[in-house]
Amino acid sequence: MTAGAPIAFLDLKSQQRRLGSALRERVDAVFDHCQFVMGPEVAELESRLAAYAGATECVGVSSGTDALQIVMMAEGIGPGDAVFLPAFTYTATAEVPLVLGATPVFVDVDPNTFQIDPNHLALRIAEIRVTGRLLPRAIVGVDLFGQPAPWHALREVAAANDLLLFDDCAQSFGASLDGRKLGREALATTLSFFPSKPLGGYGDGGAILTDDPERAALYRSLRSHGEGKARYEVLRTGMNGRLDTIQAAVLLAKLDVFDEELARRDAIAQAYDAGLQNCVRTPVRVSDSRSAWAIYAILAEDEAARTRLQAQLRADNIPSAIYYPLPLHLQPAYRDHHDGAALPVSEGLARRILALPIHPELTDDEVARVIVAIRQA
Repeated sequence: MTAGAPIAFLDLKSQQRRLGSALRERVDAVFDHCQFVMGPEVAELESRLAAYAGATECVGVSSGTDALQIVMMAEGIGPGDAVFLPAFTYTATAEVPLVLGATPVFVDVDPNTFQIDPNHLALRIAEIRVTGRLLPRAIVGVDLFGQPAPWHALREVAAANDLLLFDDCAQSFGASLDGRKLGREALATTLSFFPSKPLGGYGDGGAILTDDPERAALYRSLRSHGEGKARYEVLRTGMNGRLDTIQAAVLLAKLDVFDEELARRDAIAQAYDAGLQNCVRTPVRVSDSRSAWAIYAILAEDEAARTRLQAQLRADNIPSAIYYPLPLHLQPAYRDHHDGAALPVSEGLARRILALPIHPELTDDEVARVIVAIRQA
């Protein structure tokens, strides 16, 4: 059987062709006014993102990682503090506490939704309190792969333990829970506009959503070297974490068609669901939610089955990816900071998980090819 034409895992070239005139108009406007740092497009984007999510405030920043760092800096998180977060997520979530001198405490995830497990979270908080080495300070809920974390339960755990609660929504802007867009589930919500995200720029970018105007003012100061009202009034130690105007311009053009792209992602996910049932484990939906479908991840029977499946897909010119090959507590950068707690679900997922192409440029024929290749494998 002859392999078909290569399918793109992420097809930004086709997206640029589709949005070409709108993108050029937005970017050309930046070149006309030449305000490349904190130009008017940044404020416009902040206003539109806040309105979309129903949040009071939005602060544009240079990346999702910097967004996390800024919200933790604002609360004074540092040495001796414990920050609880899922073991099965991207490195940035754990990296930021360590950069600030705090300690990430890894929590296992739900075997069905892959989101942080609230019951294990409560257990981990109790364990850390008993040891007395660290002071529990914060929880980071991660909206993994486009779906929401269990926010009702996380708020209960945070309130019961007097902990700060942050939302790492890097993968899931546009998703909803209980009919409400994500962005107001925690004290602060951090976004990423990395090109592969559902709302992605053409470079790095991020934002922070909050309903607290005082915190938003602090975030704005921290993103710009700790400045006060005047350029050379330095009130605190900050960072260079501003959102580039050109990235804001790109995102404004893409925000105009964002809901259409989310609908296409959802249609692809439903097609995969129908075509792959009784073949592999397809994604379990979080109750009362709608996913942004940053990633569509299936589960193979075991690691050997996944290896065979990937090989067959490659032979058919179909890309796939493993998110994530190792849970964070087993990564070399974090092993020495882990307390040795068993996290079997995260470890098991890493051996079985496989992500399929899901993006707005994917055609119905390409979706059908993916389904046929997996069923044959």
